[in-house]
Amino acid sequence: MSERIQKVLSRVGTGSRRQIEDWIRQGKIQVNKKTARIGDHISPDDRVYIDGKKIDLSGSSEVERRVIAYYKNEGEICSRNDPEHPDSVFDHLPRLTSGRWISVGRLDLNTCGLLIFTTDGELANRLMHPSYKIEREYASRVLGDVPAGALENMLSGVECEDGVLKFDSIRDAGGEGANHWYHVILHQGRYREVRRLWESQGIKVSRLKRVRYGPVTLPRSLRQGKWMELDHAQINHLLSMTGMKTETGKKTAGRSSAIRKKRYSPRKRKSGARPKG
Repeated sequence: MSERIQKVLSRVGTGSRRQIEDWIRQGKIQVNKKTARIGDHISPDDRVYIDGKKIDLSGSSEVERRVIAYYKNEGEICSRNDPEHPDSVFDHLPRLTSGRWISVGRLDLNTCGLLIFTTDGELANRLMHPSYKIEREYASRVLGDVPAGALENMLSGVECEDGVLKFDSIRDAGGEGANHWYHVILHQGRYREVRRLWESQGIKVSRLKRVRYGPVTLPRSLRQGKWMELDHAQINHLLSMTGMKTETGKKTAGRSSAIRKKRYSPRKRKSGARPKG
């Protein structure tokens, strides 16, 4: 049975649907010696190449679904190849025997915090898709006083070149001296969205850290540059909230520090799996 090329390639772990569509537009994917087009259908008998490398479609159902939480450092890039910035987040991830790690969204060079990676391209696509309205929470340290009305403006919406940007909520997290912390939540993933919203009010962000993506929080025990595996219960939670079939027949560990049940009043965290690097 043939299926859309984006769906098949994301399922075997080559990338998210969005990444695959970009590769198709760039002419990087060939099917049976012909350049692929968006919307093409393929079957396991087709010969598919990405940048000249043959993709094995026969084992499309055998790639193990894995999800990890990674603590990104400032100065690390979220792409695999950039000669100007050689330190990539992908260099710090565990090696895979099949498939590849797919990043659920990105963080810019000067932003640290939580990144989620998975071997399941369909799950990655759904976690990033605007229709699922997955919340992103950031800790923002701003420099100087916040003008009266600025918070209300950012909650109401600010008109930018790519449309209206807004925070869903803003929480004062305290601070001393010239620096003050705010936790902000939004459900879009536009380029530099958090920084741009603060800058629209004439406010400079001196540090930015993502602390939550959907139900997954940055574990307090996790050090920068390290990763932590999510267990089957946590993966099932992500599958369920994005309308995908959950895993069955597998033992699940208790809820670890990577999953948050309440927004601002999490219960006492249990120690999760030991970070690996």
